Amino acid sequence: MSRLRLEYANCLADRVGTHGISASTLEAASRQMSDLTQQLNSSKGTGMECWRLLPFDPLRTAHLEGINSLTKKHRDSTDNLVVLGIGGSALGNIALHNALCPLTYNLMPRPERDGPRIFVLDNVDPQVITRTFAEIKRTDPSFERTLVNVISKSGETAETAALFMIARGILSEAMGDKHSDHIVAITDPKQGTMRSICDEAGYETLPVPEGVGGRFSVLSPVGLFSSAMCGIDIKALLDGAAEMDERCCEPDIRQNPAAMLAFLLIELTRQGKINHVLMPYCNALYSLADWYRQLWAESLGKRVDLQGNEVFAGATPIKALGTTDQHSQIQLYREGPNDKVIGFVEVETWDDDVCIPAGLGVENLSYLEGVNLSDLLKAEKKATEYALVESQRPNFTITLPRLDAHCVGQFIQMWEIATAYAGLMLNINPYDQPAVETGKVATFGLMGRAGYEGWKDKVEKTLDTSSHMIE
Repeated sequence: MSRLRLEYANCLADRVGTHGISASTLEAASRQMSDLTQQLNSSKGTGMECWRLLPFDPLRTAHLEGINSLTKKHRDSTDNLVVLGIGGSALGNIALHNALCPLTYNLMPRPERDGPRIFVLDNVDPQVITRTFAEIKRTDPSFERTLVNVISKSGETAETAALFMIARGILSEAMGDKHSDHIVAITDPKQGTMRSICDEAGYETLPVPEGVGGRFSVLSPVGLFSSAMCGIDIKALLDGAAEMDERCCEPDIRQNPAAMLAFLLIELTRQGKINHVLMPYCNALYSLADWYRQLWAESLGKRVDLQGNEVFAGATPIKALGTTDQHSQIQLYREGPNDKVIGFVEVETWDDDVCIPAGLGVENLSYLEGVNLSDLLKAEKKATEYALVESQRPNFTITLPRLDAHCVGQFIQMWEIATAYAGLMLNINPYDQPAVETGKVATFGLMGRAGYEGWKDKVEKTLDTSSHMIE
């Protein structure tokens, strides 16, 4: 099978001078990262690191059996799949679908699609919700060929709960008690509000595994069910992740992509490179940059370390798209503050390609005649890489041999393990999100949830704008 590559020479001092990592620092890191690898290997599959077991048995077989059973039952009878979630419950689904299904997937006739149209609703924007369900009703007036997949471990996240209540109401109005055959929930297998709802209504369910947080859940039923429904090879995703996990057990940092990636980014953060750009040269991978942003930001952005000391850890993840953002962001990256590390993502071999035809007869454009677009894309990336090195801007390249499920599985597992390494290097907990929780409970107070009245008063007092407003 094809192995993902990490090229990091452009992060080293002999390429970008004092803005890079010295040979002595890298040598010292080899010993440190070997110790961290041993620590991660010993904690693999325990506590909040159960996500590392997702590509392996027994979780792998159990999840595939449940997912394949429901997929076999519903796929042929479903024309519209509506996924309800937020954060890790949605970003992973979107990323997998956009990476591994055609850009025009939802526009293709049903016989040409390997599954239903998919609509991932991850916001409470009323216009989006109204128009999505209007489009579904246009093609399926009775909603009998529509399946709703709600993803919520607890069932109490306000956005997902609201979307579920709306979708359930629409289905109930259309088909009464039979609506329960058109809802699949991915939730806690034992407890919680959503668990109780499912048990009472008889909804089919798949588990959010114990010890698997939302942003680490894409290779669980959370991300795999919708993928299987749309014809993505979820076994190959897990195979790729398992292969990468084994590579990342290597103690030698030069053989361990996740260890090297984490070291480069955290060490360069300590040198003032506090913005981390991920720039795929492939439209299909752009949503994976969204998934990476949540993983890197929510996991590593922490006010206190494990001892409770204020550290304000983390770096700001940024997404860009090559070649598009060569014409919008590279000017800043080359001549603005030298506070960034740029990560390129490229595909080595494309399944589809386009040859630029000859015959225009313009001398200044003749160099493009007979050239494949994939070759132009690679040249654009290499030229941008060179321009950044010339400006002493550290950068690295992740190369996917092909754009397929096996390689995407490798990419996901590498970044998740790199996040675990980064948490150890920063001495913070990469699995909690206390700052997000504050917003959740404040929302409860503003929306009138019993027991949270004090939060409404706090919010309104703090945000009083009566004396500072222009009308």
